[in-house]
Amino acid sequence: MGNWRDNLRNIEPYVPGEQPDFKDMIKLNTNENPYPPSPKVMSTLNSFNSDTLRLYPDTNSKLLVDALAEYYKVDSEQVFVGVGSDDVLAIAFMSFFNSNKPILFPDITYSFYNVWAELFGIPYERPELDDDFKIKTEDYYRENGGVVIANPNAPTGVLQDEKFLRDIIEHNRDVVVIIDEAYIDFGGQSALFLTKEYDNVLVIGTYSKSRSLAGMRIGYAFGNKELISAMNDVRFSYNSYPMTRLSVALGAAAIKDDKYFKETTQKIINTREWTKKELKRLGFKFENSMTNFIFVAHDNVRADKIFDKLRKKHIFVRYFNVPRIDNYLRISIGTDKEMEYFISELEKILESDIM
Repeated sequence: MGNWRDNLRNIEPYVPGEQPDFKDMIKLNTNENPYPPSPKVMSTLNSFNSDTLRLYPDTNSKLLVDALAEYYKVDSEQVFVGVGSDDVLAIAFMSFFNSNKPILFPDITYSFYNVWAELFGIPYERPELDDDFKIKTEDYYRENGGVVIANPNAPTGVLQDEKFLRDIIEHNRDVVVIIDEAYIDFGGQSALFLTKEYDNVLVIGTYSKSRSLAGMRIGYAFGNKELISAMNDVRFSYNSYPMTRLSVALGAAAIKDDKYFKETTQKIINTREWTKKELKRLGFKFENSMTNFIFVAHDNVRADKIFDKLRKKHIFVRYFNVPRIDNYLRISIGTDKEMEYFISELEKILESDIM
């Protein structure tokens, strides 16, 4: 037998949320938007010239880049786009984290960060969040190779304010600070304005949550021109045609429908706040989520037990069987009807277990 297995890369992969396929299911496990894409997206899709799919896409995705630049009031040279924010983050890791010093990100955060670090051979450390799932700023004052902050954080839903972000950036002027804003549209203030003040800040966003296009895989980043140029150099060395013609067209259409975007995000915010009240009534504890999900624990019933019982009812939420959060569930926000049904079934589960 050959020894080719000795050369395999062994790495523990990221585990995405389950994608079940039941007609009667309530899917609250992957933070998708419960509402359809903008009507402008649907119109663009219906009129899309499928014959153009035989041609390679524009390597610069100019239509989408320009649409994002116009909407967010930045220069096109300050915009990077990729195949979902995961792709954008991966390119950023490859572009900026090349020293021998460890990069820093919290122990409880988006679990893809450590996967990329291990995949790309980047040393890293994960300072612990405090007992309220807050970042301790002093943990990020030490020498490092870069900083990654999800804001609001996932899976906790905790939002950090401008004062906190400035403190982190001021103590890390010699490295790139990435602010991952996948959930910022559900109640927070974007840190985009900080990219104009600091040349080492990269802000990353996605169409997967607030713009209802998780299936199209559209992500983007904002930063100074030098940062974006470095990312493009890496991208062209890795994949010259990342964005499809269709994803570029639909992404540009979505960003132009601001009215629909604000209406749907407000619906989700309203439903989230109603759900918080109901969960408190049922005895759950949680931090004040500013995302399209709520991260909850119950004092009397284990999370894994609730998870299993909900699953049997074809109600899917996310359970993380990892230290410190193995008694928590992450519940995505669905429509009002879905959340009302979820609360009703959840109440039945709790009554049967507590009695």
